[in-house]
Amino acid sequence: MKPMRPSLSGPLTNRRRFLGDAGLGLGAIALTQLLARHGLLAATVSGKEPLRPDILPGRPYAPRGTHFAPRATNVLVIFCSGACSQLDTFDYKPELIRRHGQPMPGREKLITFQGEQGALTRSPWEFRPRGQSGKMISDLVPHIGALADDLCFIHSMKGKTNTHGPGENYMSTGNTLDGFPSLGSWATYALGSEDQSLPAYVAIPDPRGKPQNSVNNWAPGFLPAAFQGTEFNATHPIRNLARPESLSDETDRATRHFLQQLNERHASQFPGDSQLAARIASYELAARMQLTVPEVADLSTEPEHILRLYGADEGGTKIKDLRAAFARNCILARRLVEKGVRFVQVFNGAYQTGGEGVSNWDGHKDLLGQYSVHGPVLDKPTAGLLIDLKQRGLLETTLVVWCTEFGRMPTFQKGSQGRDHNPDGFTCWLAGAGVKPGFSHGATDEFGYKSVEDVVTVHDLHATILHLLGLDHERLTYYHNGIERRLTDVDGEVVKPILRSV
Repeated sequence: MKPMRPSLSGPLTNRRRFLGDAGLGLGAIALTQLLARHGLLAATVSGKEPLRPDILPGRPYAPRGTHFAPRATNVLVIFCSGACSQLDTFDYKPELIRRHGQPMPGREKLITFQGEQGALTRSPWEFRPRGQSGKMISDLVPHIGALADDLCFIHSMKGKTNTHGPGENYMSTGNTLDGFPSLGSWATYALGSEDQSLPAYVAIPDPRGKPQNSVNNWAPGFLPAAFQGTEFNATHPIRNLARPESLSDETDRATRHFLQQLNERHASQFPGDSQLAARIASYELAARMQLTVPEVADLSTEPEHILRLYGADEGGTKIKDLRAAFARNCILARRLVEKGVRFVQVFNGAYQTGGEGVSNWDGHKDLLGQYSVHGPVLDKPTAGLLIDLKQRGLLETTLVVWCTEFGRMPTFQKGSQGRDHNPDGFTCWLAGAGVKPGFSHGATDEFGYKSVEDVVTVHDLHATILHLLGLDHERLTYYHNGIERRLTDVDGEVVKPILRSV
């Protein structure tokens, strides 16, 4: 016998008592707590609304207009935790090769983050010309190198700190201190979401763990909690989405329908209560996520040739197992972008301390040994992601950003076989919507130590990303503690030379 559909006819029970007595273990209700922990609130709306803070409390994910025509509708960030060395990947320095083993002129007694520096040290990996552009890229990342004609390099990045935690903060939030909103939070605060069945902002930690500053990399800071990134990856998807086995699909739908009716009636009694509207919206999003998140995280439907492209079909050795796990995260990122998720942040490398347990790019002691693992884990899946986005036509509207918290020294540390921290010169690259392919901007000095030509700050990079999303970084503000705050603080200029003409 089919269950009776609940109805609003007849006497109504108290809403709070109904939720307390139902006892059906509804996935939508259980997910409310999960979403609250992640700060995820959403509302279903029709049409676009202008960028206006007063609509946000009740309609946080309403799709909103831009300041001007955007070049990108989605952003996908690949963040290499631990400070990936520019000198062993993308910043070719012939003079460093020629002066290998010599002191760095004028800096023979240089003291950096972990102490005194030794001699200039060339990369253990050869650099070769790649693509028609002939861009010199290291053998550490040959698959990414093969796509040199699709990449836009910024070789003159400059940071503010030589410490990992503040460095992650600076790249992710534009501030070295904790408590500031991440780039993804600012983007979703400004633009909302085009898809009301998935989070607007997803953070995908490395399968081995989280970056050093963990959730602060995707936190909303002083913005409303709705704009925090939702954290899950292909190895550990969001749990408890499925309905209880004891509850039939029909009963589940009927009960949710009844709950929706109660919510609508309750909301009508408190018109203008934006916080109530947001809480109700979180229930509704939770119910929709019961269907959408398991589907998007289920990679079993991916064809074999796609798994091979990313390296997700490999295994059997340490490197292949790690690469396959990261590859699955990259496929998940593509699927999220394909579904319309506004901002996706993928992390490569996790924070652990000591010896062989290091699982990030912090190459102090044994650069060759550590990077011989990290390079292959990053390389093929990242290249596969770019190729897949391009062949699906998604790269035209998706901005891909590869970054790290700072760079590394051209010298090896005295008594060590690795490079120390260096915030004065490092590399980022972009690809896709609105940026010039096969292009290089800025330069470090002859050894790759300091940015000296067309220096680009993290604020400049953030201003450029917002610009490509159709946002003026100086007009995107949020009033907090008596100050009109913005992602770029009081700095930042759009890096116009890297932008592709329309």
